[in-house]
Amino acid sequence: MNWPAIERVESKRVVLDPLTVQHAPEMLPVLADPSIYEFIGGTPPTLEQLHRLYGVQSLGHSDDNAQWWLNWVVCLRRPRRAVGYMQATVERRAGVLEANIAWVISPAFQGRGLATEATASMIVWLTASGVDRYVAYIHPDHAASAAIARKQGLRPTSVVEDGEVRWQNE
Repeated sequence: MNWPAIERVESKRVVLDPLTVQHAPEMLPVLADPSIYEFIGGTPPTLEQLHRLYGVQSLGHSDDNAQWWLNWVVCLRRPRRAVGYMQATVERRAGVLEANIAWVISPAFQGRGLATEATASMIVWLTASGVDRYVAYIHPDHAASAAIARKQGLRPTSVVEDGEVRWQNE
């Protein structure tokens, strides 16, 4: 499938900038807080690791073109500052385009509704791009992410993968 190019997405307080390798230095401090990894696993990345990861993620699609990879850096509008990231992996499933979505906001900026606003903006853009279904995998103890998913119209299902509950809008 020929996927459209990722675009910049703007909302009232945040801008979603399409991810590039050049974002690695400004994202390093955003991803440095170990508490980010409490529910998603992993550890804070090095600059070299971010360069490699962003090089792959910014390609925009899998090698076989079956998946559309969308990655944005979440930035405050004023002052312009990176505060997190948004991700969507889109593929055709059962005749519909399904986006597996995820979000991370630096703990220093949590509790302000930024993840909710950024996620809503991403979903509006994805819907305009033809996406029909949204899913997110959320650790059952991650109340903040569950609240964000619920605000986007997602509901928990009985499906559990790798200890995370599948949420979806259908």
